[in-house]
Amino acid sequence: MAESLKKRNEVPEELKWDTSRLYKTKEDMLGVLHECTKRSKEIEDKYKGKLSSGITINDCLEEHAKLLENLYLVSEYASLNVSVDYTDAEAKKTESIVTSEAVQAFSRLSFISSEISDAPAEILKEAIKTATIGKGYLEDVLRDKPHKLGAETEAALVSLNETIGAPYQLYETTKLADMQFPDFEVEGKKYPLGYSLFEDNYEYEKDAKVRRAAFKAFSDKLRDYMYTTAAEYGAQIRTEKILADLRHFDSIFDYLLFWQKVTREMYDRQIDLIMEKLAPHMRRYAKLLQKAHGLEKMTYADLKITLDPDYDPKVTIEKSKEYILDGLSVMGPQYREMLETAYKERWIDFAQNVGKSTGGFCASPYRNGSFILLSWNERMSDVFTLAHELGHAGHFKACGDAQSIFDTDVSQYVVEAPSTINELLMAEYLKKKSGEDKRFRRWVLASQISNTYYHNFVTHLLEAAFQREVYKIVDRGEAVPAEKLNEIYRSVLEKFWGDDVELTEGCELTWMRQPHYYMGLYSYSYSASLTIATQVMKRILNEGQTAVDDWKKTLAAGSTVDPIGFAKMAGVDVTTDAALLDTIDYIGGIIDEIETLMD
Repeated sequence: MAESLKKRNEVPEELKWDTSRLYKTKEDMLGVLHECTKRSKEIEDKYKGKLSSGITINDCLEEHAKLLENLYLVSEYASLNVSVDYTDAEAKKTESIVTSEAVQAFSRLSFISSEISDAPAEILKEAIKTATIGKGYLEDVLRDKPHKLGAETEAALVSLNETIGAPYQLYETTKLADMQFPDFEVEGKKYPLGYSLFEDNYEYEKDAKVRRAAFKAFSDKLRDYMYTTAAEYGAQIRTEKILADLRHFDSIFDYLLFWQKVTREMYDRQIDLIMEKLAPHMRRYAKLLQKAHGLEKMTYADLKITLDPDYDPKVTIEKSKEYILDGLSVMGPQYREMLETAYKERWIDFAQNVGKSTGGFCASPYRNGSFILLSWNERMSDVFTLAHELGHAGHFKACGDAQSIFDTDVSQYVVEAPSTINELLMAEYLKKKSGEDKRFRRWVLASQISNTYYHNFVTHLLEAAFQREVYKIVDRGEAVPAEKLNEIYRSVLEKFWGDDVELTEGCELTWMRQPHYYMGLYSYSYSASLTIATQVMKRILNEGQTAVDDWKKTLAAGSTVDPIGFAKMAGVDVTTDAALLDTIDYIGGIIDEIETLMD
């Protein structure tokens, strides 16, 4: 039986991340924030209306960069403290204060990008030629010129950032603070329920009665908030449509993909090929799960269970360190040092507590280490999650060390590659460690499917297929009410799973569970990134140090290269469907081996 969640103040300190690495106290942070406000006024007085030469532009960027580092740092500090406890009123109050003041500073400085964008092309090219920092940023400004609005409009939009971001904040508040789940009962026994308890425990529960009852209770509570969540999502997509129109894009897709530096063909390819080519493999895997658990029928509520119901290796946090250090040793001594620091300096929030954000993420404030959020359940699968988030930490350390703050904003298309490759490297390490233990090897292979590839090539890909249909409707100027969202999601599930999986009532509400819809076209990029990661992992296995060295250079490139250039540096071509088809074949091969080991 799952335990009731603790309050944040009941969790041992060693399980929490240490935000005092950024600021010792809230007062210290607020002092820096006020200094940023003062400094933004000084930069405005010094440079506004004067960015008319390459030298002046570059001098301004030097000063702007230092200010941005501090502004992002205080914003990150406030956000991190809320993300671990959305019920903490004081933390939310602090975040509100920080957001309000930071937005004013950002708005005041919005003249910089506007004036640079308004400069003649020859001035911009001169600035790019002589830039000591932010060369990639300047190239992006030049690229963005046709979509830039007037200085006053740009300043107004920056001032409205908090309002523009409100749908996401409302969604998280609804999900993590307002939504209270009742206990559910199975055969006279009561079980506690919560967002993280369901997603981290009950979805993997081997008792089918408990698992399916948890799914029903969870879905019933989601349904109570269906219209509120649909209104929040509707506000998000309408905002994106308005911004796309304002900036003279033909569609929401063009608007969102422009910032990713990705073509519509690259975007559609991920969704279309996976929906068609991967679905048969995953249906096969679903049947293996059904057989392993002796289920009369395979339902949507059963898709997250492990292949071997009586074999679920447990791992302590301390033991995870050994696995992580050994499994990622191929990345070399500097990378190992970063991994050791992550444990020693409490970069990781392992806790499970009331109000904590679900899932996992890695926030990496510029040149200040990382903050990794997850919920530790002592499962071996948690090691893969941690390796994934540490991949983000390693990536942003590499590009932070090598690039200015202007050139670390990596395209979403590739941002998950450094994280997912760590999962693949961990799997290869564990396969070697398995030796003659076929059961353990089968467990590792099944973990690759149920965690790495299912998460990125199925869960997020189905989200992406749903999101694409929603945006098509919005682009036509039509509304998307809750009932329509349910209909779209269910149709996507029907197409992918066919008749091999019974779609349990409540499956259509899955769209309510993901924050990715408030982050642009993010969901599809998981599979795009993992496609690159799979190809690089295969290169490392086949070519050794040469491939590792190429990968390290790629990680350090930051946003100085576009996604095609990023992949090319790592030795992968994403301009055709070859890499994706090969990755799908690789997934099919893993399932083939699992079938053999089952026999």
